[in-house]
Amino acid sequence: MIDYTNLSYVLAAILFIVGIKRLSSPKTARNGNAIASVGMLIAIVATLVSDGNMDYQTIAIGMIIGAIIGAFFAIKVEMTQMPQMVAIFNGFGGGASALVAAAEYLNPAKNPSTFNAATIVLAVLVGTLTFTGSFIAFGKLQGFISGKPIVFKGQKFLNAIIAIILVGMGILVIFQASTGLENFYGLIIFAAILGITLIIPIGGADMPVVISLLNSYSGLAAAATGFVLMNNGLIISGSLVGASGLILTNIMCKGMNRSLANVIFGAVGLEAPSSSGKGKQINVKSSTTEEAAMILDAADKVIVVPGYGLAVAQAQHAVREVAEQLELMGKTVLYAIHPVAGRMPGHMNVLLAEANIPYDHLKDLKDINPEFETCDVAIVLGANDVVNPAARHDTSSPIYGMPILDVDKSRTVIVNKRTMNPGFAGIQNELFGFENTVMVFGDAKEMLTTLYKDLKEL
Repeated sequence: MIDYTNLSYVLAAILFIVGIKRLSSPKTARNGNAIASVGMLIAIVATLVSDGNMDYQTIAIGMIIGAIIGAFFAIKVEMTQMPQMVAIFNGFGGGASALVAAAEYLNPAKNPSTFNAATIVLAVLVGTLTFTGSFIAFGKLQGFISGKPIVFKGQKFLNAIIAIILVGMGILVIFQASTGLENFYGLIIFAAILGITLIIPIGGADMPVVISLLNSYSGLAAAATGFVLMNNGLIISGSLVGASGLILTNIMCKGMNRSLANVIFGAVGLEAPSSSGKGKQINVKSSTTEEAAMILDAADKVIVVPGYGLAVAQAQHAVREVAEQLELMGKTVLYAIHPVAGRMPGHMNVLLAEANIPYDHLKDLKDINPEFETCDVAIVLGANDVVNPAARHDTSSPIYGMPILDVDKSRTVIVNKRTMNPGFAGIQNELFGFENTVMVFGDAKEMLTTLYKDLKEL
C-alpha cells in the first residue's frame, strides 16, 4: 500500500530544496519563496489528513488568527525593520517547538521512552534558548537594549555553570521519564536564562551572524520536535533550516574573517583600541551636494556602496534616481554589496531590489573589489566598518583581517553620513581622513534627493 503521507513529505522536501536554491539570487528569490511555501502547504495538509483525531475547528481558528497577524506585520513592517522581524520569527519558531515538546512530555496519557525523553529535552532546551535569545537580538536591533556588548565579571563562568546545570537536569529528565517535573521546569528556566546571557555580550556589528545562528537553532529545535512526534515532514524541514542556517552563519563569519567562537565571546564594539579608536583625531573635508555633483559630472565610472545608513533613511528609491540620472549622463553605475552590510544577510540586496535596481548591477565583494582601481567616484552611503582600511593593516583593530570593500582605491570617495559617530564595531573610520575622501553630512535620502536635482541642473 502506498504511503501517501510520506510521499507528500518527500515532494515537500524537494520543493523546500528548490526554493532554498532559488533564494540564493535576488532575481529568483521571490519565486523561490513561493515554491517553498507550496511545499510547506503540502506538508501541512498531509499531516492534517494523516491523523483523523485532530480538532480541525481549533486548528482552523489558529490558522486564521496566525494568517491575520502575519499579513498585518508583512504589510506594516518597514524594510529597515526586516532584521527585527526575522529575529522575532526565529524566536517564535523556537518557542513553538519548545511548547509542542513540553506538551508531549506533560501529556498524562503518555509515558515517554528514554529516546523520546531525550528528544524532548533537546527540543525544549534549544527551542527555549532560541526564544529568549532571539528576543534579546530583537531588542538590540530595535534599540530597546543597548547595541553594545553587555558584559560583567564572571559572565563566561556563569554561562559554563548554567550549561553544566542544563546537562545535569536534562539527564535527570531523560531517566526519570514522566516523573520529576521540577527538573523539567528547571530545564526550561535555565535554558531561557542561557539564551539571554549568550546574546547580551554580542555587539551590533555581529548581528548578521547572530540572526543566522538563531535561525539555525530554530531549525534544530523543529527537527528535534519532529523526532518527538515521529513526524518525517517536521524532521526534514527542521533539518533543512538548521543546515542552511549553519552554512549561512559560516559564510557570515568568513565575511568578517572571524570564527564563530570569536563572534559569540569576542564582544566586538565594547571598547575601541587607541590605534583606531574615538580618541584618534582625523581631518575630514566637508563638501556639499553641488560640489559632489560636479565631481560626478567629470566621472565615467561610479560605484555606489550602500550601508545601514541608507536603510535607516529609506533612501533606496532616491539612490536609484541618482543612478538613473548618472546613466543618462553616460556614466557606468555599479553597486558594491558587502556580505555583512546592514543588519542581516542580504539586507542591502532586499532594499535595492525593492527599488527595482537591476540585479546585474549588484556586485558582491570579490567581484567588485577589482573594479575600484578603475573607479572614478565611489559613493559610500551610510557604510562604516565594511569600508574601513584599518581592517587591512591595524592589527590592534577589532575588525583586523575582515574583508572590506576597497573604496579607498577609487580616485575620489564621497562619503555620506549623518555624523562622525563610529559604526557597530565602535571604532573610527580612517577612510574619512584620506586625501581622496570628501564628506557630505546629512540624511541619506535628503542628500540624494538634493544631489539628483543638482545633477539635473548641470
